[in-house]
Amino acid sequence: MKKEIICTVCPRGCHITVDGEGETVTSVTGNSCQRGFTYASAEFAHPVRILTTTVRLAGRTDTLLPVRSSRPVPKEKLFACMEVIRSAEAPVPVRQHDVIIENILGTGADIIASASFGTDD
Repeated sequence: MKKEIICTVCPRGCHITVDGEGETVTSVTGNSCQRGFTYASAEFAHPVRILTTTVRLAGRTDTLLPVRSSRPVPKEKLFACMEVIRSAEAPVPVRQHDVIIENILGTGADIIASASFGTDD
């Protein structure tokens, strides 16, 4: 199977072609550097993304709290993670980097606050 990947590691945006089957990469072409090779190989075998979204604040109906995953989440679990986040509420007050959901769906990633709300600082 061939897959074309646009590298996001540096501003060059190389168009990299990866050939392989399942998680096995047989060839990588089009990369200008070793970082592009590493990125494209990982993206082909096991794509991951940082999840950014919002979560409701407890007792508030007019304000949402921006949150993100503390580390990349497997791409195939993003929609399932969103279902969990949709039913969650963040306590008030909340500080930036507070954990809102720990180890979401066993991915090893925490959903953390990207901003503070209801604090004096």
